[in-house]
Amino acid sequence: MRVLAVSIIATSLLVSTWAGAREIRSRELIPGAPNVLELERKGSYQNRYGEDVQAPSRRIGGGVPEGATARCRDDTYSFSHSRSGTCSRHGGVSAWLR
Repeated sequence: MRVLAVSIIATSLLVSTWAGAREIRSRELIPGAPNVLELERKGSYQNRYGEDVQAPSRRIGGGVPEGATARCRDDTYSFSHSRSGTCSRHGGVSAWLR
């Protein structure tokens, strides 16, 4: 019985780890998602819906980064999935891109 319980726990950990890795890889393939290699800031935050969102950043070399939804007043670009709170710590929204 004890061996069975340990086996079930180990299997569930492996499955959840595999599912998480699969989710990260699938996110990298989403059209319009930012290419983090082109961004000055690589961090992310979790929005109120529990989604991981690229933190506001500038594109290395200038220009509008792929996947940006708004330009903030401090000249960073937001990748927010909703308008509420977008660029709140970056001086507010200068222009909506989508």
